[in-house]
Amino acid sequence: MKKIFIVLLLLPAFWAQAQQTYVTEKNIHYYPDADNKKDAYIDSQCTLDFYYPKNVKDFATIVWFHGGGITGGAKEIPKALMDKGYAIIGVGYRLSPKVKAPAYIEDAAAAVAWAFMHVGQYGGSNKQIYLSGHSAGGYLAMMITLNKKYLAKYNVDANQVAELIPFSGQCITHFTIRSEQGIKDTQPTIDEYAPLYWVRADAPPMLLITGDAEMELLGRYEENTYMLRMMKLTGHKSTRLFQLQGFDHGGMATPAFPLLLKEVAARQKQIK
Repeated sequence: MKKIFIVLLLLPAFWAQAQQTYVTEKNIHYYPDADNKKDAYIDSQCTLDFYYPKNVKDFATIVWFHGGGITGGAKEIPKALMDKGYAIIGVGYRLSPKVKAPAYIEDAAAAVAWAFMHVGQYGGSNKQIYLSGHSAGGYLAMMITLNKKYLAKYNVDANQVAELIPFSGQCITHFTIRSEQGIKDTQPTIDEYAPLYWVRADAPPMLLITGDAEMELLGRYEENTYMLRMMKLTGHKSTRLFQLQGFDHGGMATPAFPLLLKEVAARQKQIK
């Protein structure tokens, strides 16, 4: 009898989740019409897809930047993040070699600024915007959060980001940018295009996630370890690092998605 009672108590929550409907609006331009008309590449590439729960108030939004080394890939809404009660924004951005740094970083900032300015119109909360992405996507998320100038262009304080949760993000200068500079990928540099260059104590909370140190791309785990150390040394109180042992650079995203969802749920409770 007790078991039946517990099941009956859980049924309303189950039905509410099952009945929750989601809407996807595709190919939303995040730059003004004047920019789109002036530049055909911006017009075709700089769009986002917005997946959100219908008739929900103050939902959280995860902005997701795809990987691909800044030379490939396309905007996506990961299936692992769908139907979880959150809005997901899949961002498209310009790619090298058609453009060079900082064009794609500026695109990432413009897309996040769109989120801050528009999620409220759909019922979302601009106090609950989380930035994530895999590999190059994680790099872009880190760059626009740690170097505040990119979002400041849109009168958005980067510290308004609820949390930064990159998957295997490059913390030194991205290897594609080094290639644009004529530097090989095994020659590490830290300049204005390195998230490490912008470590600061007042940054939003940050959860770094990488694959296995011995299976990751180049020195990706070690870069994130150095980021963790330097953030702590600057006085930042909310930087953590998870190493997903047994998973390589590409495969680490699968076990990282549940960690992202768990982190967003925990942060939501703190903000509320």
